[in-house]
Amino acid sequence: MLKGLYTASTGMVNEQRRVDVLSNNMANSATTGFKKEGTTSQAFKDVLAYKIKDSSEPYFARREGVMNMGVKIGENYVDHSQGSFHETGNTFDMALSGKGFFAVEFTSKSYKNMASRSREYRDNQSETSVKYTRDGSFTLNTKGELVTKDGDYLLSKGGNHIVLDPLQKYSIDRQGNIRNTVTGAVQAQIQITDFEDYDYLEKYGETMFQPVDGATEVPAEAQVYSGYLEAANVQVVQEMVDLIAFTRAYESNQKIIQAYDSTLQVAVNDLGKV
Repeated sequence: MLKGLYTASTGMVNEQRRVDVLSNNMANSATTGFKKEGTTSQAFKDVLAYKIKDSSEPYFARREGVMNMGVKIGENYVDHSQGSFHETGNTFDMALSGKGFFAVEFTSKSYKNMASRSREYRDNQSETSVKYTRDGSFTLNTKGELVTKDGDYLLSKGGNHIVLDPLQKYSIDRQGNIRNTVTGAVQAQIQITDFEDYDYLEKYGETMFQPVDGATEVPAEAQVYSGYLEAANVQVVQEMVDLIAFTRAYESNQKIIQAYDSTLQVAVNDLGKV
């Protein structure tokens, strides 16, 4: 009799998880380069059907294991579809058209915030790694280095920091070449990196990704558009519609639990007296 109670509870957990992911998408709908997330799940009947047809082990040795009569919660996934571009007019605001990422030398924030320690100590002790992002809002710092809004360095094709003269004017072509507009000389080429399978990328923060074991780099097909930024690929209206649907599904499962609670109350308090 209680199987329906557990089924409803798994449904509530699944809907809560979907609402959490959707809420994070909506909260970052104005974040440059943000890629929305989604969730996966499987119904009990689908999992059972797959298990029954599984011929990898003999029938007499097959075990169904511990299964709830409800939803099997899957994993989160990232939608890497391209967002829309909006024009800024700033030369160092860049958007990528096509598959690829900017390479950024990321410094651990725990070391960045150690303001009480000397600059030399922090430079020697800080932990750095290469992260990848579609957020192309870059700027020149006081040393002429091209950095993100958090102070992380944009890397050139050779893996070095990009250092420019703040007093000069520059242009950036589709291949990521940074040219001096006066002399026409190429000062640096921006590194654009792509991966064969995005399943081997995991999110780091809101807009960065880091490769995991098995990630394979491939030549990037993306082109650089200077003076533009890529908006988040979140459709707010669709997210609102999904939020209403998920909330109603949660409430439906909640009513089932309330109905079971009423039934059990009658069984315990009334039938026990008979």
